[in-house]
Order: sequence, then structure tokens, then C-alpha cells
Amino acid sequence: MRAGRLRTGLKGWGGVGAMALACALAVLAALLLPMVHSHGGGDGTDDGGHGVAHGSQARAAQECTDPEKQTLAPSGDDGPTIDEIRSREGEKRKLIVGVDQNSYRWGYRDPNSGGDAELEGFDIDLAHRIAEDILGDADAVQFKAIPTDQRIPAIQDGRVDMVVRTMTINCDRLEDVAFSAPYFRTGQQVLAPKSSKITGYDGTLAGKEICTAAGSTALSTLEQDQKDGRLAEGVDLRTTVPNQLDCLVRLQLGEVDAVVTDGALAASQAAQDPTVELKGDAFTTEYYGVAMKKNADDLVRRVNRVLEQWRADRAGGWQHSYDRWLSETMDDAAKSLPPTPQYLRES
Repeated sequence: MRAGRLRTGLKGWGGVGAMALACALAVLAALLLPMVHSHGGGDGTDDGGHGVAHGSQARAAQECTDPEKQTLAPSGDDGPTIDEIRSREGEKRKLIVGVDQNSYRWGYRDPNSGGDAELEGFDIDLAHRIAEDILGDADAVQFKAIPTDQRIPAIQDGRVDMVVRTMTINCDRLEDVAFSAPYFRTGQQVLAPKSSKITGYDGTLAGKEICTAAGSTALSTLEQDQKDGRLAEGVDLRTTVPNQLDCLVRLQLGEVDAVVTDGALAASQAAQDPTVELKGDAFTTEYYGVAMKKNADDLVRRVNRVLEQWRADRAGGWQHSYDRWLSETMDDAAKSLPPTPQYLRES
């Protein structure tokens, strides 16, 4: 740790108390890691329904160039995965969703609400919407807090039915899971102290230590750029953490010089701590999607139908959630309209 670099003046969640809260959340996330190893049903292993379409999806993943377009057309039809979710009895009749619990405005517990704060945020709104469509009850959701590097294993192992957790659709992940159509557009950006001489994803990063979340697209992008000689010389990528918020804590403690993450997440972190800021423009274009198990074609199609309805709903849909949770944290340059989906052509 670089001595003397502990910065003061943290605002957003209440001065030094916010710093303690951020650290506490990081510890809590670590304690919750074993929780995701418990089975919750909904493994969605049954094949069936739209078999030709699934074959097309698999081929598309192998020939991937535009990953955000490699999804199935919307449908309201039921199928084996949805039937399995609905067959759960009693208190277990819930949609099991992997989420974040410490990404401000996306999936988090508001410390100012008092008591047992419920999860809330943009991703949480979407999860409730999907549960309402499938089970007829927006509150029929069991949330499981999952670290960044556990998102895909949690789906593959059947611990969750889906992950709604600022998860970028990319070609590598399409080999392991299925994705919905995109519901948000973003891109990788640099987050650093306002006092830093770092100006963006450029030569000012030379010799700097950067924090990323393990299993994130930020880490894979930086590693590839370093291998290809596109990253500034001497950048240290050794600091990786299970959850993205841990990177903000490392930055606050002066243990790293910068953080690289999705601009949408970085904007929320800058809102928590006004002594840091986004540096430069986004240097990638990425899309968030709902991740589900491969072969769960009926669930993918159903989620895509929900997304279309959510985008079209002017009263309580996508725009309403954006205005409530994200409009204040994202500047004009970063604001995102709901992406226009494109689906696989089926023969």
C-alpha cells in the first residue's frame, strides 16, 4: 500500500462512514460467497422446444462477430425450463436470480433506508419484471448475491435460473451460457482520483497499477491489449478482486492508481465518491444482457419478450427505471437509450 495516499473528503454516502460502509460491504460480499454454492433448483437441464433455433444459436456462438445479436426471437410460449420454475412449491416457488448487492444504483442495499434494506436498483427492477411475467408476482424472486467471477459457474451449476448483474454479452461467454437481447449499452472506462494526472486510456497509464474484477471483460480486454502492445508500457494488472466495489475501496485506500470497468458502473462509483472521476471516453462498446443456461431456449425467448415490453412501457418500464436510478449518475455523454435488439434468423 502506498503510504500517505489515503484520501479524505469521501461524500455521497456520508463521509468516513461511507468508507467504513464500503469496506463492510466488501467483507459481507466475501462472506456471502459460500451462499452461492447452495443449490436452489432451476438447473434448466431439460432440452426441448425450438431445437432448430438452439442449433442456430450454437453455430452463431462459434462464428461470433456481433455477440449482442446472437439471441433468440421473443416468445410467450412456455417450455421445460419455465415449467420447472413454476413447479416449485410453497416458499420455493420463486425465480432464482443472481445479482450484485453492492453496485450503487444497479443492485445494492441503500444504507440510508434503515433496518433490513431491500435490494434495489436498475437490475433489480428488471428481475422483478421477469418474475411478474413468469410467476405472476413481481416479488416472487429469490436473490442470490454472486461475485463477478461466479456469474457463469452459478448458472452452469444450476444455483440460479439467471444472472441479472451488469453482465456484458461477449463471444467467449456465449460458449458457456445463453444471453437475452441487450438491455443496456456501455463501454470500458478509466476511473481515477480527480487529482491524478491520468487522462484516460492512453499513455498516462504507463507504469500505473490498475484494479479490475476477476472474470470481467475489463480484465480480459486489458490483458489482450497488453499482449498486443496496445496498452501503455509497464501497466500492472496484478490487482484483481472478486467484486467491482472492492476496486473502488482499493482506489480509496491508495493501493492502486486507477480502476477500469464499465462506464455505467464507474459513473455510479463516482457518484458515491466525488473525489474520483471518469478519465477520458469509453474505449469499447459493450452491451448488458440477462444470462441463462444453455439449452434454456424457452426462458431466453420469454425474457426477450419481457425486455420488449419493458422497453415499450412508458409508464413503468425501461425509461422509468433509468430516470429513477441512473440519470443522475451518468453525464450527457454516457447516457444510454435502450438498445434496439436484433435476433438470430431461424430457418
